[in-house]
Amino acid sequence: MRVAVLNGVNLDVLHRRDPALYGGLSLQELEGRIEAWARELELQAECRQTNSEGEYVTWCHDALDWAGGVIANPGAWSHYSYAIRDALELFDAPLVEVHLSDITQRERWRRQSVLEDIAAERVIGKGPDGYRQALEFLAQGRA
Repeated sequence: MRVAVLNGVNLDVLHRRDPALYGGLSLQELEGRIEAWARELELQAECRQTNSEGEYVTWCHDALDWAGGVIANPGAWSHYSYAIRDALELFDAPLVEVHLSDITQRERWRRQSVLEDIAAERVIGKGPDGYRQALEFLAQGRA
């Protein structure tokens, strides 16, 4: 199964963000782990990252034609972007929402996600390993 892994705003500077919250990896290192985990699970992960909300939405539309599963970490857009929510809601494929940090224990504005009611699974606060958990969910077909 091909899995779209769609990372959003500020994840390109992941290595510069608080390692206690975000895991201390660079985006390139994170994507390498995701791709390796996917291979172990007999999945094919296609990772993308952007700081452009419109580009993120376009990638969602493109993946409608090929993705058997979606892992979405839109970053701060998770808390307010109904455009991204609407684009992700179009998927018939299972959607897993991932957040490296535990958004439920952070600033009040981060505690809500506009994706939570459309996600088949949510993985929050597990750091980089959260992506492995998301891939395992998709591989097991639990959606």
